[in-house]
Amino acid sequence: MTDSKLFDNTEIAFQLKSDSELERAYFLFKMISVQPLVRIGTAATNFALKANLPVEKLIRSTVFDHFCGGVNADDCIPGIERMYKKGVSTVLDYSVEGKEEEAQFDAAMEKVLELIEFADQKDAMPIAVFKPTGFGRFELYQKKGEGKAFTEEEQAEWDRLVMRYHKVCKLGKERDVEILIDAEESWMQEAADELLEELMAEYNTEKAIVYNTLQCYRWDRLAYMKDLHERAKGKYFLGFKIVRGAYMEKERDRAIEHGYKSPICIDKTATDLNFDEVLEYIIKNITDISVFVGTHNEKSSYLAMSLMQSHNIAINDNRVWFGQLYGMSDHISYNLANYGYNVAKYVPFGPVKDVMPYLIRRAEENTSVAGQTNRELDLLKKEKKRRKL
Repeated sequence: MTDSKLFDNTEIAFQLKSDSELERAYFLFKMISVQPLVRIGTAATNFALKANLPVEKLIRSTVFDHFCGGVNADDCIPGIERMYKKGVSTVLDYSVEGKEEEAQFDAAMEKVLELIEFADQKDAMPIAVFKPTGFGRFELYQKKGEGKAFTEEEQAEWDRLVMRYHKVCKLGKERDVEILIDAEESWMQEAADELLEELMAEYNTEKAIVYNTLQCYRWDRLAYMKDLHERAKGKYFLGFKIVRGAYMEKERDRAIEHGYKSPICIDKTATDLNFDEVLEYIIKNITDISVFVGTHNEKSSYLAMSLMQSHNIAINDNRVWFGQLYGMSDHISYNLANYGYNVAKYVPFGPVKDVMPYLIRRAEENTSVAGQTNRELDLLKKEKKRRKL
């Protein structure tokens, strides 16, 4: 079923939104579509939170409630259950970023272990997720990736970081909960990639439990995946979440500053092509590689559906999942789920103040992706009109 009008059904897309939630979504995307407003809003919000001004309630009732599930896991349950009734699963994402201390890394690991146990009790949550820098310092990954020698203290710190990964992946395997590990900036990613290869070799012996993330705006990712596939063949399974990526400006700026070739594709067209080639390679090798297709792009979603069809992969085959962010691209998520595909929403949660960096990135990303916000607005407008009639 690859009907090219599949994602136009707004009745299914917004079936869980009340009229007032629809209005709020329209208002938010309207604001996000104005770049200067996003810049001013970001600066004002950061200032207000740092100055401890009483703005949490306002943030909570607008942008937070639209893009986040709640302040803690229990807070998210009603939303998780509502979505699951419509066939959409949840990946709960503890979106607290930028921590630097061991106690905070341990706390993040405990949170992920809790979420795996939580997921084990709920059919609606087959997958857990974390960021590499949730489990250890950015600079540590960077130093490791650059092949520089660790001090004794740093080595002990790295060993603790590795132990956190093992604890989480081991429990994931025991509970049959897949673990997606996000990708971050290229200059720390090499160390994370190496570690994840070791973890896949250890925990993906029967099927993919540990998933690395491929940011397809990096032109080297297809070759990296093919090399890894060669090394893994016949020994263990691979799991990949594939996305376009989230650190483009940072990557380009650093490449200029340090005088090396930018790891980012030359333009959006090249990125789209790279994403589709990575997707095609995985689907052709589905016996070895499982995939979580993280995309808000309709063309890539249609391509995945059509590849599944041509390779005789059942629409509910557990080796292929589609994922979108909570509060975005509901027209893709709910229409795919309505046809029986495996779909999960990434649902961020955490204290309002701690989740703000995530929310700000979402807003900035929406303004920079041409057409993304306008598409959301057009669909919301269409649904408002349909309901009036």
